[in-house]
Amino acid sequence: MDGDSNEVFPAEDHLFKDSFSADKTFTFFGQKCIINEVFGGNLGVAASVWDAGIEMCRFLERECVEVCGKRVMELGAGSGLVSILAARLGARVTVTDLPEVLPHTVRNIDSNTPLNSWPAGPPTVLPLFWGRDLEQFSSQWDLVLGSDIVYIPETFPLLLHTLVHLSKCGAVVYLSSKMRREHHTHEFYNTLLPQRFLVELVHRDAHKNINIYRATLSRTQKP
Repeated sequence: MDGDSNEVFPAEDHLFKDSFSADKTFTFFGQKCIINEVFGGNLGVAASVWDAGIEMCRFLERECVEVCGKRVMELGAGSGLVSILAARLGARVTVTDLPEVLPHTVRNIDSNTPLNSWPAGPPTVLPLFWGRDLEQFSSQWDLVLGSDIVYIPETFPLLLHTLVHLSKCGAVVYLSSKMRREHHTHEFYNTLLPQRFLVELVHRDAHKNINIYRATLSRTQKP
């Protein structure tokens, strides 16, 4: 997974070549976030704010999910909207994605720094290849979040392994996904994830075909 053409997560050079960007403004919990999206470059899916991420923010707001003071890990943060919101609400956030994505994430985090600084400190930004070097990451999390990260079947076992490690000490996992049949997203939630987790569908937007799942590690899986 270091940039080989055979890797599941290929690295890309010249990420912003022949690209342009635009800002989008989002408001949740009274917090205004301005997110820069990059189009036409080689960041691909990581460059945009996808509907599943927006739906995750709406869900956290609508359900009054408590994030203040919580230890929050986001997988596949991309442009960083969900992590930025959680950090502005007082969570201690660790933001992860592939190394080539993180400069874009960091730019958005920096541009959304509150005037009085981050309530619980700035988000920590770290590269993470799913299923690899997990011993470098704690299992002490309250919430693990992921939005639109279930779409490459070859990565499903790696994602599951990563979620198990991060949830060993009782984290609650929230995953928001566009339910793309062609990407076998249903199989991950209906077959693979329940092998290790107790899984509950907590929200569905039928119009946008987005589901949000809550998952906790099965008792038999905990240390």
